Amino acid sequence: MEWRDTGILLGTRRHGETSLILDVFTPERGRHAGVLRGGTSRKMAPHLQPGGQLDLRWRARLEDHIGAFTVEPQRSRAAAAMGDRLALSGLNAVVALLRFCLPERVPHPALYLRSERLLDLLGQPDLWPLAYLRWELALLEDMGFALDLGQCAVTARTEGLVYVSPKSGRAVTAEGAGNWIHHLLPLPPVMLGQGEAEDSEIAQALDTTGYFMEHRLAPQMGDKPLPEARARLLDRIRARGQRTAP
Repeated sequence: MEWRDTGILLGTRRHGETSLILDVFTPERGRHAGVLRGGTSRKMAPHLQPGGQLDLRWRARLEDHIGAFTVEPQRSRAAAAMGDRLALSGLNAVVALLRFCLPERVPHPALYLRSERLLDLLGQPDLWPLAYLRWELALLEDMGFALDLGQCAVTARTEGLVYVSPKSGRAVTAEGAGNWIHHLLPLPPVMLGQGEAEDSEIAQALDTTGYFMEHRLAPQMGDKPLPEARARLLDRIRARGQRTAP
């Protein structure tokens, strides 16, 4: 068995004295693991940072074996992340969530493309938080937990949407909320593609998507807690929003 693809490095772990097991996300093969011999060498180690883009060749005698990688670095994203705390937190959150929810060897080509585009924005801090929010919404959709924000679940109106039902993931107007208003989640305009996308509003939106990650997605992953890296990113976005508030 042999295949070649590009991929985003999600993480590594030691394997013997000089080798690493790479955990990568590829467009055609999904999340995939393999042994990289000599991966701990001074020549290779700088290129094996989470989020890095790699040209991958995987070989194994049988398809269900872990197999071995040979890699060629395509581009590193470490420099963009290391220069900014928000970017570093964002990079860590993305790779941690992908490792958290992606099954092995199941292709998710649309999510892969979104992830690659998001990581390529790491050096643009004014664009990145909003792009991350959109990515998180896409992640929920790809995992089977899409939010339906097109019209009110009660009145069918498409205007005045201000809440999300935690039960159905559907939008609700103030009129439709009725006596259930205190049980509903906020639906900031930024989640509808409206408004100025201030950091404080993005943080509020991520509180809402975080509810569905914690109460819908995580139970499907064996009730594991969400990665702490996501909470650290949310703290960074919220703190930046407080600093820039008038």
